[in-house]
Amino acid sequence: CTSFGAFAMGPSEDGVYEVPIEMWHAEKERTSMGDSYIVHTALLTVDGDEKTLTIAPAKTTSDMHFWYYKDGSVEGDTVEVEQKNNVEIDGTEYETAFEFPIKSDNEFVGVKFAASAMPLSPSARIKIDYDSAKKIRDVNIEDLLGRESRQIKDSEVVDFIKNKKVLVTGAGGSIGSELCRQICDLEPKELILLDIYENNVYEIQQELSRKGQDKNIKVLIASVRDKKRIDEIFSSYKPEIVFHAAAHKHVPLMEDSPCEAIKNNVFGTLNVAQISAKYKVERFVLISTDKAVNPTNIMGATKRCCEMIVQTLEKSSFTEFVAVRFGNVLGSNGSVVPLFKKQIEEGGPVKVTHPEITRFFMTIPEAVSLVLEAGAIAKGGEIFVLNMGEPVKILDLAKNLITLSGLEPDVDIKIEFTGLRPGEKLYEEILMDEEGLTDTNKDKIYIGQPIDVDEGEFFDKLKYLKYVADMEDEVEVRYAMRNLVPTYVIKGEDKVAITG
Repeated sequence: CTSFGAFAMGPSEDGVYEVPIEMWHAEKERTSMGDSYIVHTALLTVDGDEKTLTIAPAKTTSDMHFWYYKDGSVEGDTVEVEQKNNVEIDGTEYETAFEFPIKSDNEFVGVKFAASAMPLSPSARIKIDYDSAKKIRDVNIEDLLGRESRQIKDSEVVDFIKNKKVLVTGAGGSIGSELCRQICDLEPKELILLDIYENNVYEIQQELSRKGQDKNIKVLIASVRDKKRIDEIFSSYKPEIVFHAAAHKHVPLMEDSPCEAIKNNVFGTLNVAQISAKYKVERFVLISTDKAVNPTNIMGATKRCCEMIVQTLEKSSFTEFVAVRFGNVLGSNGSVVPLFKKQIEEGGPVKVTHPEITRFFMTIPEAVSLVLEAGAIAKGGEIFVLNMGEPVKILDLAKNLITLSGLEPDVDIKIEFTGLRPGEKLYEEILMDEEGLTDTNKDKIYIGQPIDVDEGEFFDKLKYLKYVADMEDEVEVRYAMRNLVPTYVIKGEDKVAITG
């Protein structure tokens, strides 16, 4: 190809663009290299008058050299190239990528896969199609909320945390890590990060370290299911405040592994709560969910059971137990927004389970702010609930995300309906009817009054639930759970529960 034609520089607005490219190998090089170096899309970054191209050949070598071309001729010396590792382009992750500036009058770049840097007989040419460039927009999570995000930082919250020893379970998760961020800002005496998954908790530890907030931090690897280990931690560190965020939360996965959901969520919570009471922790804050209301899945049922545990222990403990119930958090691990983003990056389709499905949403910082506020004003035994505004249609969320990404729904990105998943509701409720609502002195924060639970009967049923879960009986365990949580609906089953 020797006739290159006129060149237009294309996008002028600042941002990052996906730019289709074509690569030609010289005939003498094709036999040895085949198509292993071809890339069909690159990233163009526009920053004022500066334009930078990033390409990532499918196979790379350190002996790669680049030249500018103009009107089919080599122009000048080799291009200044910055090599990068683990770069994602058009939904594909590449081990190595090359970044270099683009001149306004060059449509082609020559590539030489050889040790020699002489601009002669390039192994390949790159043609850049700026006319087809599409801007990649970084969607602001708050833009999807449909209402103003609110965070509470008043003197009660400061007084609650400052100079206290605080322990956070599930510290590496979406809610747990944000708890750690906000707690660090409130100057605790010590912050203990506890998690079973070392990679996530390591990341939040490093983040806090970079901010210079790691002076009074301790990171511990432990499972909430290991009661002896949890007891040793409380005995050694003597936390005064506990935020219990550790839990399995993925609804469809837990439907397929109900015994694991129960062992981790119910009995992990029971372990941490009982040991908190044993060591006279001042306050224990349980992270709950709107899926605990009239649950149709095992995950929601386990969280309702956890609420009952803390309400029951509250009656006979020095520790003030409280639960905080809220809806889905935008952008959390395993949530719908990161999934939709990935599907958009891959060119679609975006998959929605049902055209009418709705959910309540809040941002992660907003949810954590509520958790801290609840802990600060707790008297013991409350389930705190935030007025989260109107529910959001997931279909509308998908369309908005596609639009905010600079694309058109059902034109650039198709939307498919896949059907409700096991245990999934069309809508979530915030409070159980029998709980009612009372105001607090905090705007948009309410309290659901606790439901009376017979303590002896409750713990007898818990023993039977543990027995069935340990036996890995995935059928009977659901009915044992319904004996504890009468509002739990087992879909598609008519079996009468056995009272253990």
